[in-house]
Amino acid sequence: MLENLFRGLFDTDLAAVISVTDFLLCLGCSLALGLVMAFAYMYRTRYTKSFVVTLALLPAVVCVVIMLVNGNVGTGVAVAGAFSLVRFRSVPGTAKEICTLFLAMGAGLIAGMGYLGFAVLFTLVMCVMFVLYNRLDFGSKKNSETFKTFSIVIPEDLDYSGIFDDIFAEYTLSHDLVRVKSTNMGSMFKLTYNVMLRDVTREKEMIDKLRCRNGNLEITVSKQETVGTEL
Repeated sequence: MLENLFRGLFDTDLAAVISVTDFLLCLGCSLALGLVMAFAYMYRTRYTKSFVVTLALLPAVVCVVIMLVNGNVGTGVAVAGAFSLVRFRSVPGTAKEICTLFLAMGAGLIAGMGYLGFAVLFTLVMCVMFVLYNRLDFGSKKNSETFKTFSIVIPEDLDYSGIFDDIFAEYTLSHDLVRVKSTNMGSMFKLTYNVMLRDVTREKEMIDKLRCRNGNLEITVSKQETVGTEL
């Protein structure tokens, strides 16, 4: 009776029917793997509750879909088209978030095909490597303190083209004027430079020379923002 309850209306004797036990086994394994991935992602990573919950449930969703479309080419193509229309997040995701979503989908796909051992092995290996790379700060810039953004205010009567080039040549390895903005009712210009310092200990010395050049007007120094613009 229980088996008949979970049979499809269009199932035939020639089609393989998934038993309730196998369905629950694959579903439970997928939920466990999603939970492992969620904990691995939370290690030394900024996260939101909605993304972590999605990451924990995604393998189970993919697993169920793969189990139900297994062997049916037409349904598989339709599901693939539906998946392509789904947006997992309303804002652009980072490379790390996109990678973890693919990992979760991969684990769910393997479990949905019935290879639970391979799904567990895949999840454990990838989570260990994910945590290891975060632990070692793999790919991080060791000299990030040398990359700075300078915002310098100058009077409108000064020609900003190359006005600080000699100072930047002395104290920086590279400099780039990325923005020019008029301010204070057009009586001043605000110049924004991205620079790479030669020696971070000489930063104040450089700022003092810039102040002499711009008439002791406002100068702002900050770290370069690269997380939101680079994948």
